[in-house]
Amino acid sequence: MTIRNLSGEALTELVLEVFRLNGELLDAGNRITKPFGLTSARWQILGAIDQEGQSLTVSQIARRMGLARQGVQRIINDLQKQGLVSSSRNIDHKRAPLFSLSSNGERIIAEINAAQAIWINNLSGGLSSREITRSLELLQAVRKQLENSN
Repeated sequence: MTIRNLSGEALTELVLEVFRLNGELLDAGNRITKPFGLTSARWQILGAIDQEGQSLTVSQIARRMGLARQGVQRIINDLQKQGLVSSSRNIDHKRAPLFSLSSNGERIIAEINAAQAIWINNLSGGLSSREITRSLELLQAVRKQLENSN
């Protein structure tokens, strides 16, 4: 049986806490998006397109968000039915259309972002921006280690 070293034990605890945090963030996201008829998952896809500021393929969204392409495709289909995203022809790849926010999607994401700003400002109370930045850097380093090991 292999025993974890001190760093391995600490990182295991961090990973478990990230799993718990993910669940709490999804619940909070669902509460934020519910008044707009959305879920955290749909917000995540709309947000990826919004953040990029340009049209994206399903594969590009999946890679940027660390999600499965098939799951993103299902959500994109739902968002398209809701009139929140629109597709356009991709001259570089005939079978991979580009998706962008519709005018309704832009309005909804702006409203959700405003609600999120209030929520995150309250949540960040008592935390220093330095602590948050250091934590972000650690999580990014762990993610890069994982990407390099795969």
